[in-house]
Amino acid sequence: MSFDTQRQEQPAVLNRTPRRSDALPQRLGGVQTIADGLDYAAKGVTGFNFYGGRGALAEVLPFADLRRRALSTARKLLSLGLKRGDRVAVVAETGGEFMAVFFGCQYAGLVPCPVPYSMYIGGRDAYIERVAGMFRAADVSAVITSEDVKEHIREGAALANVSVVFSHAELNACPESLTRLEGFGPDDVAYIQYSSGSTSSPKGVLIMQRSIMANADGILRNGLKVREGDRAFSWLPLYHDMGLVGFCLAPMLGQVTVDYLPTTAFARRPSLWLKLMSENRSTVSYSPTFGYELACRRVNGEAITLDLSQWRAAGIGGDMVRAEVLQDFAKTLSLAGFNPRAFVPSYGMAESTLAISFSDVDAPIKIDTIDIGALKTRKRAIPAKAGTERTRSFVICGAALPEHVIEVRGDNGGVLDERDVGRIYVKGPSIMAGYYKAEEATAQALGSDGFLDTGDMGYLLNGEIVITGRAKDLILHNGRNIWPQDIEWAAETIAPLKSGDVAAFAIEGSDGDDEVVVLVECKLSDPLQQEELRKSVHMKVMQAAGVDCTIILTPPRSLPFTSSGKLSRAGARDRYLAGEIAEIAPDQGRA
Repeated sequence: MSFDTQRQEQPAVLNRTPRRSDALPQRLGGVQTIADGLDYAAKGVTGFNFYGGRGALAEVLPFADLRRRALSTARKLLSLGLKRGDRVAVVAETGGEFMAVFFGCQYAGLVPCPVPYSMYIGGRDAYIERVAGMFRAADVSAVITSEDVKEHIREGAALANVSVVFSHAELNACPESLTRLEGFGPDDVAYIQYSSGSTSSPKGVLIMQRSIMANADGILRNGLKVREGDRAFSWLPLYHDMGLVGFCLAPMLGQVTVDYLPTTAFARRPSLWLKLMSENRSTVSYSPTFGYELACRRVNGEAITLDLSQWRAAGIGGDMVRAEVLQDFAKTLSLAGFNPRAFVPSYGMAESTLAISFSDVDAPIKIDTIDIGALKTRKRAIPAKAGTERTRSFVICGAALPEHVIEVRGDNGGVLDERDVGRIYVKGPSIMAGYYKAEEATAQALGSDGFLDTGDMGYLLNGEIVITGRAKDLILHNGRNIWPQDIEWAAETIAPLKSGDVAAFAIEGSDGDDEVVVLVECKLSDPLQQEELRKSVHMKVMQAAGVDCTIILTPPRSLPFTSSGKLSRAGARDRYLAGEIAEIAPDQGRA
């Protein structure tokens, strides 16, 4: 039985938690630990509401009930013989059971390690391998799993030599330990967040209690400027930093009610996100760019039936922000009262707990259009003039959170001037303590000066950061720097291609220069149509990037994605070089 089916079988008469606690003054963070935050939020009437796959309210969890369940779960976890500081992996299914274990760990002095619930990343075997890698990376002592993935989790745990594996039902049947609960202090680890990626060797990011408090305070007070009566909505997975921090921990620390839709339900019907936001009069929600693109494409004529006029903060983050996608979304959803001023581009990553910068929530988005030729040859973002042949528009992602510093550095490590493109470094109280038991990786990411090497490229403009791409993805061709997303976005304008169907990367050529490879997922079965698509992509890439390339048509669903739903270029390159992604045959085109 699937998770969503279980949800639909619950009693239908449920009352969602309200958007404010009239008798409890709103406090935006300002506490020392996650448990302290829940203790305060539990005095009010706000909380979490969970919807099933068809959009029906399935579970209501006021913060007061969550605290009671968390305290009981803490004692049940300790009855398993776990010791303070032990790591507990928990499958991050969108629902109260995950919440009870995650927050229960906070009260028990255990370190939760959320792992994916969904198996979309490569199927069963890839899922088992991936969770096994996560268990090893955090050296977990126990695993708590959802019933419907229990067997896969047990196989992963066996590979990682973890013997303590309980389903939620089995854990709930355990007696409560009489051991006195000893929760975490501000200088303790809060949880381990796995870095996104498509490999079986993820890194465990150590997030301290003081780091999550600093980041949540910045999100609530400065980034989103949370106010009385805000109501949040999320379909983001709770094992990912944007879902966990942005739409679980931060809202709880601000006593904000959150309505949840399972990520799998959003994937099947993206417009359900907008429908439920309309019904709930939601004011805050977030998505990577691809989520806005999918929802815009699927909403069709439903837009006129929706009311999104209350949506004041439509955050974008987690991948490259594409101005044209936001413009299409705003145009389509204008019929629903959506205000494009609601868009809030931002920048962040797991290694900084979550947020690094926000654009001004009270101002329209800002776009910088530059001469792409100067970017490729001089590594400088020069504003495009009238008549410039090739341009590129970047969405500006705002200034650093308070007490945080962003620097852009050149190849020699020196700090660059504004509009000079280089590697982005960040410092501040939200930065991770390091990777768990990975000293070499930690030393590579964190310098002796306390700055985090983000691995991203970009430039500063009036003190605000502009992201141009990942450093490791940059293609060097004939002395020019080429951004792979320019190639991918150009190709995806060709019907029937869509976002996520194209992966561009470089491999070493025989002359020492990078050879550009473009993988294109193809659903066409006719050989003539396939060849026409190949030619069209080649021509479009030449026009957009001025580079000759090898076009490989691949079967549907062959490109890998990270745990956050982003295309993994590195994974695509590795699979291509390993011979795991092959050229499509004429009869392979139909999904």
